Amino acid sequence: MRIEIASVFVDDQAKALDFYTSKLGFEKKHDVEAGDYRWLTVISPENPDGVQLLLEPNQHPAASSYQAGIKQDGIPATQFYVDDVQAEYERLRDLGVEFTLEPMDVGPSIIAILDDTVGNLIQIVTLKS
Repeated sequence: MRIEIASVFVDDQAKALDFYTSKLGFEKKHDVEAGDYRWLTVISPENPDGVQLLLEPNQHPAASSYQAGIKQDGIPATQFYVDDVQAEYERLRDLGVEFTLEPMDVGPSIIAILDDTVGNLIQIVTLKS
């Protein structure tokens, strides 16, 4: 058993694709029409054969409630590892990305939390060596 795809709910797939590619630096892997929505995945250019992130429409009431609830409570929907949280924070901030938590040392790691503009908080993490 292995993980090939992980999902994050989004309230606008086109806006999500733009944010995740133009701001976060992911690359589009699949974009297939599926009725009113799309099977839309992105990948890390650092690991193009790695796990895909599915930008999943939040149209189901349970999905949108879940997404809104965890965001309201300040809980990230997912996290991405970066080599240097401070440098990534500065790069993204300069691109206009809004953060709800600036870089913070939390013991074994340094974290920051950003708003992905499509309904989620995303945590970026650097593990200390």
